[in-house]
Amino acid sequence: MQTENAVIVLVVGWTAYFALHSLLASLKTKQWVARHWPGAIRGYRLFYNLQSVVLILPLLVITLFYPAPWLWRWEGLAAWLANGLALAALLGFFWTTRYYSMGEFLGTQQWRGHETRVEDQEGFYLSPLHRWVRHPWYFLGLVLLWTRDMNVLFFTTAVMISLYLFIGSRMEERKLITYHGDVYREYRRRVPGIIPLPWKHLSQSEARKLVESANRP
Repeated sequence: MQTENAVIVLVVGWTAYFALHSLLASLKTKQWVARHWPGAIRGYRLFYNLQSVVLILPLLVITLFYPAPWLWRWEGLAAWLANGLALAALLGFFWTTRYYSMGEFLGTQQWRGHETRVEDQEGFYLSPLHRWVRHPWYFLGLVLLWTRDMNVLFFTTAVMISLYLFIGSRMEERKLITYHGDVYREYRRRVPGIIPLPWKHLSQSEARKLVESANRP
């Protein structure tokens, strides 16, 4: 496959992947499934994650293993810095899992609990990183992406994923506003979405008060 054709395949493939990803993640789709197959809801999240992993594999194979011209490669001090940032991002991922309900994220909690509700079960909660950015995993993912050596195909994938993270985060926040209302609107007003801004964040006490207001009867 020539590089130009591989780029086209990646652009089309990522576009289709993200469209399906957003469709299946939407509240309307979950509600439709709940109406027609209520018993399937307990396994919906597990199915969602499984199909996401399976369908992404061909795109990753093209990205990582097809030969393509290099755009840039980190060397010397820049390589140490890039790899250090990537390692910090990976450690950040592992550290933040303690603040998430991983059972709910993976779908095992819904499966074991025979959950039939379509809404997310976890309440409004702000981890330390959420005080600085509304979508910490998206930010860490961007750090991992853009600290790698870039050939034409990896660059194409990085651009497509980056675009989707920004667009998809907006779509995701519609659901969060549905779940949490004015509390999330206030949080969104005070904290940046994906790229942290040092002058725009919540203190510990501000975050605690916002969470308390969300969980107040």
